[in-house]
Amino acid sequence: MQKQYKLKNIVINIIDTLKKQDFLVYFRKISILELNEKEIVFWVVSGFMKDNLEAKFYKEILNATQLESREIEKISFKIDENIENPSNTDVIDCWVFYKEVSKKSTKSKKTANSDNTSFQPNTAASKNVNERYNLKNFIVWADSQLAYSACEAVCRNPGKSYNPLYIYGDVWLWKTHLLQAAWNEIIKKFKDKNIAYITADKFITEYVTAVKKRSIERLRLKYREVDVLIIDDVQFLAKKEQTQNELYNIFNILYESNKQIVISWDRAPKELENLEPRLRSRFEWGIIVDIGRPDFETRLAILQEKARSSEFMIPQDVAEFIAANVTENVRELEWVLNQMLAEYELSWVTPTLPRIAEKLKKLSFTTDILGSVKSPQKTTIKSYEDIIRTVWEHFGIEVEWILWENRKKEFMIPRQVSMYLLKTKMHYTYERIWNIFSGRNHAAVLYSCNKLEKLIKNDQSLLHEVNIIRDSMWI
Repeated sequence: MQKQYKLKNIVINIIDTLKKQDFLVYFRKISILELNEKEIVFWVVSGFMKDNLEAKFYKEILNATQLESREIEKISFKIDENIENPSNTDVIDCWVFYKEVSKKSTKSKKTANSDNTSFQPNTAASKNVNERYNLKNFIVWADSQLAYSACEAVCRNPGKSYNPLYIYGDVWLWKTHLLQAAWNEIIKKFKDKNIAYITADKFITEYVTAVKKRSIERLRLKYREVDVLIIDDVQFLAKKEQTQNELYNIFNILYESNKQIVISWDRAPKELENLEPRLRSRFEWGIIVDIGRPDFETRLAILQEKARSSEFMIPQDVAEFIAANVTENVRELEWVLNQMLAEYELSWVTPTLPRIAEKLKKLSFTTDILGSVKSPQKTTIKSYEDIIRTVWEHFGIEVEWILWENRKKEFMIPRQVSMYLLKTKMHYTYERIWNIFSGRNHAAVLYSCNKLEKLIKNDQSLLHEVNIIRDSMWI
C-alpha cells in the first residue's frame, strides 16, 4: 500500500515536470519493485522504456521521487515481463492515470472560477484543434521558415503585425499543423482573449444552419466578438457566394477593430478564381507566405520524429531511403510509416532495406535519388547447417558456441535465434532440434523458442536482427 501511494505521488510530480508529449510517449506502465531508505527500483514494460528513461529523464524522475521522499539518492529501472497482467494492482497505467489527473485538475479549475462572471474565452473551437500541435514540434525547413516566423510573430502580438496572415501551399504540407499550433500558443499566452479556430467547410455549415434557423444575427455576433479568427482550408468557400459575403462583412469588422485574422489556402490569392474579388483583395492586405515541399533532411527528421513518438525504431538506412524517395508531402511519409507500423504490430516484421525498397516499388514511389536497391541473392536452405551458419556469421561467433551449452548472453541469443528459426521457418520438431543442439531435452528447446518469442515482442532491435537473418536466407 505504501509503495502504491508513493508511486502515485511520484508519477504526479513527473507529469508536472515533463511535457505532455514526452510523458505519453515514454511512459507506459510502471510499478515499484524495491523501496528502501536510499533507493527506489522501478519495474517498467520494455527495454525501450528502460533505456529512454535512464538516458533522457533520469534527473527529472529522480527529482520527482525526491519531492516525495527526500532521503532517496538513487533510482534504477528493471524490466518486468508480467507488468501487463491486469490482476497486478501495483501497476500504474500512465496513459490512463494522466487522463484521471487531467480531469481532476480541470474540475478544480472550473470550481475555482465558478464565481467569475467576466468574459470567458471561446473554447468551443478547441474541439477541432489537436493539442499536440505546437510551434516547438513543427519541424522547420527552408521553404516553411517564413510561414513559421510569421506565425511566431502573430502569437507574440496578435492583431498588431502581419494582419491578416495568409498562408498557402500544396496539400499535406503542415499548414493545418501551423494554424492549430498558433491557436494553442495564443490560448496559452492570452487567456483573456476570445480565440476561434474553424475550417471553412464548418463555417459554411454554421452559416447554412443559421439561415435555416433564422439566427444569422447570433452567428454574426459570435464571430464579431472574437479577438483572433483562424480559418483553415478556405478553398471550400469557392462558389459559395452568400457565405463569402458573410465572411467579407465579418472580416471588415474584425480588421477595423485590430483583431487578428489567420487564413490558409492551397493557392495564392491571385489564383482564387472562384472567390469574390473584394474578399480576395482583403486577403491581400496583410502578409502572404507560402510553404514549399520539405527537403531531404527535413523529410528524414519528420519521419524519425513521428517514429519516435510511436515508439517505433526505424534503421537509419531505411529512414534515409524512405526520405529520399517519398518526396511529395508529409502525409505520404506518415502513410508509409503507418504501413510499417501495421506490419510490425500484426506480424512482428521490422523494416529492412530490401523489404522497404520492394514495398515502395509496389506503391509506385520512385527510387531515383538513392538508385535501385539490389535485393540479396536468393539462397536455397538445404539443411539446418545453413541456418546455423548464417546465424553465427551474422553474430560473429564460432559455431560450436551455438551448438554447445554456454549461458553467456552473447551465445544464448544466437542459440535461441537458431532454434526459433528451425522451429518456425523449417518446421522442425522439438525432438529433432534437441538432437542438433547437443542432446538438449524437449523442455529446454521449448523454453528457448518461447523465450526468444517474448524477447522480440519487447525488443525491436533484436527483432530487427532476426528479420535481417530471415531476409538474407529468404525464409
